[in-house]
Amino acid sequence: MSVGVIVLAAGKGTRMKSDLAKVLHTAAGRTLLEWTFSALADIDVREVCVVVGHQADAVTAACDPAIRTTLQEPQHGTGHAATVGLGGLDGHEGPILIVPGDMPLIRATSLASLVEHHVSEDAAATILSVELDDPTGYGRIIRAGDTVSAIVEERDATDEQRRVTEVNTSVYVFDGPLLAGALDQITPDNDQGEYYLTDVIGVLRADGHVVQAVAVDAEEGIGVNSQAQLAEVGAVLRTRINTALLDDGVWMLDPSRVYVDADVHVEPGARLMPDVYLEGATSIGAMAEVGPGVRLIDTTVGAGATIQHAVAIASTIGDDASVGPFAYLRPGATLLKGSKVGTYVEVKGSEIGEGSKVPHLSYIGDATIGSGSNIGAGTITVNYDGFAKHRTVIGDNVRIGSDTMLVAPVTVGDNAFTGAGSVVTDDVPEGALAVERATQKNVEGYAEKRRRRAEGDDS
Repeated sequence: MSVGVIVLAAGKGTRMKSDLAKVLHTAAGRTLLEWTFSALADIDVREVCVVVGHQADAVTAACDPAIRTTLQEPQHGTGHAATVGLGGLDGHEGPILIVPGDMPLIRATSLASLVEHHVSEDAAATILSVELDDPTGYGRIIRAGDTVSAIVEERDATDEQRRVTEVNTSVYVFDGPLLAGALDQITPDNDQGEYYLTDVIGVLRADGHVVQAVAVDAEEGIGVNSQAQLAEVGAVLRTRINTALLDDGVWMLDPSRVYVDADVHVEPGARLMPDVYLEGATSIGAMAEVGPGVRLIDTTVGAGATIQHAVAIASTIGDDASVGPFAYLRPGATLLKGSKVGTYVEVKGSEIGEGSKVPHLSYIGDATIGSGSNIGAGTITVNYDGFAKHRTVIGDNVRIGSDTMLVAPVTVGDNAFTGAGSVVTDDVPEGALAVERATQKNVEGYAEKRRRRAEGDDS
């Protein structure tokens, strides 16, 4: 049976102490809102409506265009938000799943089981609950046999009810028409003057309808209301990700020091050393060794490549290529098979050909390097003339001498050489040697003259 989904995402998140809407904060590479959407993966969803409020435009922009948003303004509580959300579902009369947008630890399997239980039991409402060792501050699930008789908030609970450890997570499935009718009956007669969604449970029970609850692991009920809680759920998500990778055959020396975003792909057999950060759409090939001390963002790493103490952004590192230590690959850097970018080398918008090497202390920007070439230490492609960027082309099997300045636009032909310390401003023909330097002059006795001058002896 298809389900209508209401995602509650209107809150400001005052305790986050941030200008960013709470649901747009990220954990393990996804916003809290994106984690909510991913938890719907195992459900036959007819339509999703996200209730927005604080920073409504930004939250709407973060949603897929196929997802409808509706504005809750002003905000009069969760019951009011549910009413606004229902208005955005075009009169859906099947089950309605209501889920907060700030609970990234809910598993897709748990939501699917919740919906399945609700449908099979033909309940008016089914609540997702958790058991907590310390339930202080949470609404208690009060049961009458196999059904729920009420949700009692902490401030309203008796001493006996406060001893109940099963609590409400604020995730529900409702019968659509019954929810609409119950929302019409709740009132804002409380300290906050708001409409509470939990009051719907009492209305349904008073009308003789069955309310169920399904318990899941306690960690799934953790919501994010502060930066500390955001860090807490981020740690849980990373542990889940790393555990799945280990189960798939990825090796990690110390999983607690490996940080992998949710959308990263790592092939079995890859090796991840400590202090590795894999972010965005990064992909790691089989038998690649990454780390220690590596940050990769939207970067593809081929099979058998090695990277250590390096940063790469929107780059491609080919099979068996080598990067680092202390290298920086900026967007558009492409290393073909077996190439090397070594110590204190920066590469931007350039292709390093198969088997070519840039071993150390160089800047390669807006360049194309063929195969089998070697770039000497201290080489710089001078790509910017103060107004525009220009390209350097280096052919196959070229030997660039140390401390060469290649002033773009310039082309160095196949099998050519440049002399150390040269400033190359003109194209170098295939197989030629380009040398640009002044004739060396040695001044005999210069050191002694300097010493005498310093001592005031000009004789």
